Amino acid sequence: MNSGKVEIITSSATHGYLPALMTEPMAVKAQIRLAADYFKARFGRNPCGMWLPECGYMPGFDTLLSEAGADFFFLESHGILNHKPKKSHGICSPVKMPSGAFAFVRDAESSREVWSAKTGYPGDPDYRDFYRDIGFYLDLEYIRPYLPAGTRTFTGIKYFSITGQSDNKTLYVHEKAMKKAETHAEHFLESREKQVLFLNKKLKTKPVITAAYDAELFGHWWSEGPEWLNFIFRKAAKKNRAFRFTTPSEYISENNHVETAVPCMSSWGRGGYSSTWINESNSWIYRHLHKAAKQMTESAARNLNARGLVKRALNQSARELLLAQSSDWAFMMKTDNASGFARNKFREHIGNFLALQGELDSGSINETKLSMIEDKNCIFPDLSYKIYIRDQDMRRQNESYKFTAPTIL
Repeated sequence: MNSGKVEIITSSATHGYLPALMTEPMAVKAQIRLAADYFKARFGRNPCGMWLPECGYMPGFDTLLSEAGADFFFLESHGILNHKPKKSHGICSPVKMPSGAFAFVRDAESSREVWSAKTGYPGDPDYRDFYRDIGFYLDLEYIRPYLPAGTRTFTGIKYFSITGQSDNKTLYVHEKAMKKAETHAEHFLESREKQVLFLNKKLKTKPVITAAYDAELFGHWWSEGPEWLNFIFRKAAKKNRAFRFTTPSEYISENNHVETAVPCMSSWGRGGYSSTWINESNSWIYRHLHKAAKQMTESAARNLNARGLVKRALNQSARELLLAQSSDWAFMMKTDNASGFARNKFREHIGNFLALQGELDSGSINETKLSMIEDKNCIFPDLSYKIYIRDQDMRRQNESYKFTAPTIL
C-alpha cells in the first residue's frame, strides 16, 4: 500500500445502502465512521478514499466522508451527466466538492465492455460456464451424498464452456480460455487508448477513465477475470501507450485544480436511482431500519457512560442494527436470489435489536441470551455504541470514543 502502486480504501461498515438510511443521519454517520476507524486500526492511517455502497450518493455525503478522512469516492456517471450546469469535461474528469472531497466518475464505455451481459467479455463462448454446475444436472442419487441436506446447489465443479444459448455445451478448455483472456485484455487496452486520444483531442485536456467493477465479477461470475487483469497490467507495462494507470490520490496530488460541483443523487444498478434497493419487494424493511436507527441514537444518548451488561447490550444492539442495514438483504429480496434467506436474516437482526432494546428499557438484561447473540453475531468485536452518540451529546461526557484494533490470533 505504501508503494503508491495500489491504493486500498474502504466502504461503509456493513455495506448499507446509505441513501435509504438518510432519514436518520446518525445511521449514515455511524456506517462511515466505524468503517474509517476500523481501517485506521488495521492500517495505521485514515482511508484515502471510500467506496459508497452500490455507488449510492446523496448531496451531503461528501462532508461525512471528509470528516472521516477520505479524500475521494466514486460516483455513477449520471450523477454528473445530469448535473446543471453541464460540466465542461463531463465524466472524463473528477469533480471537487465544496467539502474538498473529489468524486471520480465511473466511465460507461469501459464498464460496458466488461460488465455487459450481452456484449461483455465474460460472456464469450470459450470461458467457463458459471451456471453449468454438476450440482444441478448430474443424477441426484449419484451426487446426493455430496450435497448439503441432499439439496441441489452449486458445488464449484463445472466442466463446460459457455458455448452459447444452447444446452449442447462443449467441454471447457483452459488453454483456449487463457488465450481468449489475453486477446480481450489487448482489446481493452487498445480501446482505452483510442478513447483517451479521442477525448484529449475533443476536450483539450488529459481525460481520466475510471473503470469500476464489482469485485465478485473476477473469479466468481467470470472465472478467468483475474487472469484477464493479470494480462491487462503486464501488457500495459511492456508497451508504451497513450495513457498510464494511476491511483486517485496520485491524480489528486497532480491535478488539484478541477471543476467544482455537487453531483445529483444517483446509484448504479437498474434504473440508476435506487430502484434495486427500494422497491415493492423490499421497501417494507426501511420503516424498521429508520425506527431502529432513531431508537439506537436515543438509547445511546441516555446511556453516555454505560458499564457492564448495559454497555454490552448497547454494543450488541449497534451490531445488530449495522447487520440489518446491509444492502445485501434488499438486493437478494429484489432479485429473488435466496430471498427467503434474506428476509429471515433481516428479521433475525431486527428482532435481536428490538429484544435488546426492550431489555435495556426494562432494566432486566438476560445475560445468557446476550452472550449467545454476542457469540453468533460478533462482527467488529471492539465496536462501541458511542458511534451513535451525537456531537452535542458527546460534549456532555468526559470519556471520548476510541476505537482499538482487534486482537488477531
